[in-house]
Amino acid sequence: MRIMDLGELFGPVLIFGGPYSNLQATQALLAWADAHHFPPERRICTGDVVAYCANPAETVALIRAAQCPVLAGNCERQLARNELDCGCGFGAGTQCDLLSAGWYRHADRFIGAADRGWMETLPDLILFTHAGRRAAVIHGGLTDVSRFVWPVSDEAVFLEEISHIQEVAGHIDYVFSGHSGVMFQRRIGAVDWINAGAIGMPPHDGRVETGFAVLDAHVTFHRLAYDYLGAQAAMRAAGLVQGYDTALTSGYWPSEEVLPPVLRRAACANG
Repeated sequence: MRIMDLGELFGPVLIFGGPYSNLQATQALLAWADAHHFPPERRICTGDVVAYCANPAETVALIRAAQCPVLAGNCERQLARNELDCGCGFGAGTQCDLLSAGWYRHADRFIGAADRGWMETLPDLILFTHAGRRAAVIHGGLTDVSRFVWPVSDEAVFLEEISHIQEVAGHIDYVFSGHSGVMFQRRIGAVDWINAGAIGMPPHDGRVETGFAVLDAHVTFHRLAYDYLGAQAAMRAAGLVQGYDTALTSGYWPSEEVLPPVLRRAACANG
């Protein structure tokens, strides 16, 4: 296991996940960070720099040039190992699994050896201290990089992951995660679990803006406006028309299979 300890960070910390090969969203996020005076060491990415959208190599280049701490997502691990699928944790043969084949082939085609070498060096766990509180950054779970942890997951799921992190890192007050693409905060005992969401795909709520988190005196979530029409046009020009291109303008994912039933559109509408 690779661990990166950033030590003590002073000032607000921006945590973002899932650039997802969405160059336009990544440009907008970094521009927001510049405008709000976040230095590189206080911009932390929870992984999956590469995924659904059209510009994997360009997005990696932009993130690498930004020199911010980046965690290894399942996509980085799979590409670094020259694996044949994204390792997202989708059930075999499900719609999500089938849809992922197209964009992963596209990413695999355009990510070169140098970027795969960089991905191989990325940490599995990032640690830092902020205002006297200890934070851990993971992708899905530390037990499984592609574990989906949702706001409605059983408390036992959170407790298992927190216990595993503390075995490795000692006491923690925060866990920041990614992978699921849904922003949320949940209190688990004495630990605040925060999913920072994904900047490259909307969080399945009917809005085109994506999102990220900022840690200051407390955690706040922010929506990211970006050139989603440009990102969609790039996907369609690349032949990535399996449904995630439409998600950029509808705000809804092309399949809800991965979501717990209570988070699906029908349940939300009835609720």
